[in-house]
Amino acid sequence: MQIIILASVLLKYSQSTHFLRIKGWFALFCYIDLVTIKTLFIMAITKQYLKSKPICKVTFVVPAEAANEVKVVGTFNEWSANETPLKKLKNGNFKGTVNLDKDRSYEFRYVVDGSYTNDEQADAYAWSDYAGAENGVLHV
Repeated sequence: MQIIILASVLLKYSQSTHFLRIKGWFALFCYIDLVTIKTLFIMAITKQYLKSKPICKVTFVVPAEAANEVKVVGTFNEWSANETPLKKLKNGNFKGTVNLDKDRSYEFRYVVDGSYTNDEQADAYAWSDYAGAENGVLHV
């Protein structure tokens, strides 16, 4: 029964561009239990370019319901974990916005309760000899 319901839901919503991709910045997945359809989001990055200034407002959303704190660090804040903490929302996501100069690239990572992690939706990845790992890259 769940498979038939899920198949009809996916068929209905897959014809919408919102199901497959919303503005190209995050993946959307749906699952169903017998009562409700729930929507899950993977880490999201949105970019809003200002017309009046050479600035891009970049909003980071990290689903980390069990986390106590999430910060974003990168070349835009000299890798300082104190500069850009994200605010925990009621839905368990952490969210924050940073103003960045446009026509530049920035390396970044998230710090979730002290552990570094990359965003799956980064524009690219760059190896860091210092960290011994890849950093996400934002092109704005």
